Amino acid sequence: MIKFISDADHYTHVLARCKGVRQTLWIGTADIKDTYIDVKGEEVPFLKQLAQLIRKGVEVRLIHAKEPGPAFREDFDKYPILYDGLERVLCPRVHFKMLIFDCEEAYIGSANLTGAGMGMKSENRRNFEAGILTDNPKIVEAAMEEFDKVWRGEKCKKCQRKTFCLDKIVT
Repeated sequence: MIKFISDADHYTHVLARCKGVRQTLWIGTADIKDTYIDVKGEEVPFLKQLAQLIRKGVEVRLIHAKEPGPAFREDFDKYPILYDGLERVLCPRVHFKMLIFDCEEAYIGSANLTGAGMGMKSENRRNFEAGILTDNPKIVEAAMEEFDKVWRGEKCKKCQRKTFCLDKIVT
């Protein structure tokens, strides 16, 4: 399956898919903000969903390029399990947008993990986004390898942005 995803489909076909993850969720995004999701008719921070996944034993990895704003940090502080349970790397070079679900499906596209990119924003307040959602093993494996190269610090040695890196993977 390879499915084209645009605009509001990011919320219904990508972000909503996170709640069904059983073992691993890898998220790569340049920008991350206090994105909200619908849970039984109630708007809740996506971070609450991540906290629930971690409580269930799901490995959640997050790579993002810059520190999120105060609203995100305020929501983050509401879920103490995220302090130690969320595996996080900050890399100023990351510009890819990927979500990898249980090593079986991958979203690869333009949408950052923000309300306008992937969240609950109304149709007139959303970014114009595009991406693919696939369970094609070759594409999923390639996405995982690219994510993992950054995660392992393989790209750090030649990065030339170490002076801007607040979360050095490799020194």
